[in-house]
Amino acid sequence: MGKRDELIAKYAEDLKAKCNVVPDLELLTKVTIGCGPAIYDNDAQTVAASDPEELERIKVNFLIKKLGLKDGPALMEGIMAAVETYGKSERNKYRAPFYYLLVKHFGKEAVYG
Repeated sequence: MGKRDELIAKYAEDLKAKCNVVPDLELLTKVTIGCGPAIYDNDAQTVAASDPEELERIKVNFLIKKLGLKDGPALMEGIMAAVETYGKSERNKYRAPFYYLLVKHFGKEAVYG
């Protein structure tokens, strides 16, 4: 089992344990691959949900550029819903599962089809 496969298994467990979500492993794998090398970097692999600049970057770079969503208040509402699902008190919000929650929230699975 390679490093990426180990991380995907860890992310799937994170979604089950912390978010009460049974992940679609095929979609989670595609979202994880889409994150690129960030998943291997200790700082970049997690989302700083308390940092407004980080949330703005997620909105612009992931939701608008990657998922093709139109800017508006619904985007930040979706991000905050993902923060709630992951748990506000949860320090380690891994980027790939967080993005997975956003893909599911906005119904954009087809982007990874």
